[in-house]
Amino acid sequence: MLVHLKGLLTPDELRRIRATLQAPDAPWIDGRASAGAQAALVKRNEQLAQDSAQAATLRDIVLGALRRDALFFSAALPRRIYNPLFNRYRPEAPTYGAHIDGAVLHSHSDGQWVRTDVSCTVFLTDPDEYDGGELIIHDTFGVQRVKLPAGDAVLYPGTSLHAVSPVTRGARLASFLWIESMVRHDEQRRLLFELDMNLLKLRQQLGETPETTALTGVYHNLLRQWATP
Repeated sequence: MLVHLKGLLTPDELRRIRATLQAPDAPWIDGRASAGAQAALVKRNEQLAQDSAQAATLRDIVLGALRRDALFFSAALPRRIYNPLFNRYRPEAPTYGAHIDGAVLHSHSDGQWVRTDVSCTVFLTDPDEYDGGELIIHDTFGVQRVKLPAGDAVLYPGTSLHAVSPVTRGARLASFLWIESMVRHDEQRRLLFELDMNLLKLRQQLGETPETTALTGVYHNLLRQWATP
């Protein structure tokens, strides 16, 4: 399941993040420093040093945006969130080849182990600012090529094979993170998300009715059955 989070970041938040990442003193390092042995073979990008003061400030902004976004909560049903990281792709460090993220990652910021049920990329530059740089996701419905407006984000299963195509002009800035969901299996999360979204539409059209109340009960009983809080 791919979910597009439109306008996740406010214009002010986006400006603050971009100003920090584009500052001359931004501590960019070789992205391979955080990659496993297999991923390092195909990873050619730059990453903001996660122990820097800049990274700590920007993490808080992205986490705050996620926590207030109702669509994010409905789609991901978050239990734990791996601390957001930040990367840069440009012609000098242009791509990340096809790979699957590690199943469980250790967060440097809070020391937690996080199972990577859901992956998230937050785009920080607009599509016309760079050539290439599509997020290529091998989904159950085929290959999806994602290149979103700055401030938007995409959620997709952590089990997906994915890559970033080579950037040949400009720079692609993004934040990326993983979510351990209360509902481990993607198919169950998809069913709950579709039920929640359709319930929302029914309430907008009809108001609160006995049928929407009953279906809300179905949603929560399924969540009760599948969730690990």
